[in-house]
Amino acid sequence: MDSIQKKVFMVSLGCAKNLVDSENMLGLLRKRGFSIASSIEEAGIAIINTCGFIQPAVEESIETVFEVIQRKNCGALEKVYVAGCFVQRYGYKLRRQIPEVDGWLGTGEIYRITDLLEHKNKSSSPFFIGKPIFLADHNTPRIQTTPFYSAYLKISEGCPHRCSFCSIPGIRGHLRSRGIDSLIIEAREMVGRGVKEINLISQDTTMYGSDLNSGIGLEDLLERLLLIRGLRWIRILYSHPFEISDRLLGLMQGEETICPYLDIPLQHVNKDILKAMGRLFSEGNSMRLIERIRSLTRPISIRTTLMVGFPGETDDIYKELYDFVETARFDHLGAFIYSPEKGTLAARLKGIPDHRIAEERLDAIMRLQANISKKNIQRLVNQTVPVLIEGLSPETDLLLSGRTATMAPDVDGRVLINKGQGVVGEITPVLIKEAYVYDLVGEIIYP
Repeated sequence: MDSIQKKVFMVSLGCAKNLVDSENMLGLLRKRGFSIASSIEEAGIAIINTCGFIQPAVEESIETVFEVIQRKNCGALEKVYVAGCFVQRYGYKLRRQIPEVDGWLGTGEIYRITDLLEHKNKSSSPFFIGKPIFLADHNTPRIQTTPFYSAYLKISEGCPHRCSFCSIPGIRGHLRSRGIDSLIIEAREMVGRGVKEINLISQDTTMYGSDLNSGIGLEDLLERLLLIRGLRWIRILYSHPFEISDRLLGLMQGEETICPYLDIPLQHVNKDILKAMGRLFSEGNSMRLIERIRSLTRPISIRTTLMVGFPGETDDIYKELYDFVETARFDHLGAFIYSPEKGTLAARLKGIPDHRIAEERLDAIMRLQANISKKNIQRLVNQTVPVLIEGLSPETDLLLSGRTATMAPDVDGRVLINKGQGVVGEITPVLIKEAYVYDLVGEIIYP
């Protein structure tokens, strides 16, 4: 291979967990001697790390694959490879339907990325899909693709839950927690190269360590991370509502380094829907959890994810969900329409609401949440809050952009700064002057 042929560009779709896989694959390729391209235009090889969780993600993956294949067909690329969740779920069928792809890699085989690209048998495209049991650790090469000041730390792989609507256990395998020492080594390396914010991720962060039979859990990991000098923010993402312990809440209340932020995907609140989902956590339990969190003296920002249009969701059941959102007054909320996923238990259920009705329900909940979010963040006006400076606003060079500790990267709002000079990657006091639906506007306060 000449130099341009060995230049690789990675397209990473889906969630932050998938992004970490992409970073590991890039690290393995660089170690093997491949050059990493900063754009697809300068690459000879493209790898698409796909998502296949729900139908919209599948559609995005298919569309992206064909867009990149078009570049190969017109001579702009030598090779196109497809990896990730979409491959793990549909790979055998895809291999027959899209012969233009030069190789396929499942979620459990990312360590074989160099084998994929160096495959010599020209009579067939390489196809590496097996049982997902691989677990990357601090020894697995990785190239950080997020801004230098913020990184994701994947603390476990796979999922111990069996929600009836979810395809993740089949795609990602059983729960596999990393050793705590491995995580601390990687976190120290991150901070050593300038990372200020570490976001803990997995399919369920609160289940961390439950498979290790060592008595170590998320709280123990947090206590070890707190000892790392120079680490300013630790954020916990993807937490199951069953596992929010008093010890965890105590740590969040007493340690400023742990961001006052909990991401708790509740999915629904009606007991019959939750039973059909395999998630036995009713509205009463959900409200009690929210009240527990809000009883802390330190205000905690709560994010949740909800699903509308699940089989059996009547108008009355939907109103129960709507009323719950109105009462709970979440700081951040994401919602989506249920789609039956092949191979899941829920796909066999009857009584799926008409898609038009589901869209109306989704729109109504998001309009409600927009009003709630705006009222919630208006409380910050005339307050000074720490803001992580991220650089110029994507919309205009006249404004800086950043995030508070209650705003996760990529999914929440931001702070626009219209006065003062800030340093990218530094956490700076900002006086909030205005509040909109999701975003804040403020000015830097000098000591």
